[in-house]
Amino acid sequence: MKHIVNTTWKGNMLFDALVSGHHVKMDATPEHGGNDEGSRPKELMLASLAGCTGMDVISILKKMRVEPEKFDIAVEGELTEEMPKHYAAMHIIYKFWGKGLDKEKLQKAVDLSQERYCGVSAAYKKAMKITFEIQVFEE
Repeated sequence: MKHIVNTTWKGNMLFDALVSGHHVKMDATPEHGGNDEGSRPKELMLASLAGCTGMDVISILKKMRVEPEKFDIAVEGELTEEMPKHYAAMHIIYKFWGKGLDKEKLQKAVDLSQERYCGVSAAYKKAMKITFEIQVFEE
């Protein structure tokens, strides 16, 4: 199986990628020659990790009959100082809200995503350190 993403230069530093039939704009900040009309490409790496593992976790939790009232994922990327700047590490913070959430099931869903299912995480782990934590908030 192969995925292909076509990306078109729209002038200046703006690019438009067609991903699964959806447009994703990427641009630089004004201080780097862009107009801030889209996301930064490196930050989309963080979003890709969050989306991949988030979909896994929700899918696994549904099978366990656990449904949080709210679920957020924050991914922190630590950039290197030297050029080319790249992420040396990423830290994922899974945030769950709800009454009576089974913390063991939340942990199991996250562990399964990180150890078995999330392809983005698996690829990134070959290049950098990936860590995570789980936060649970009763509402």
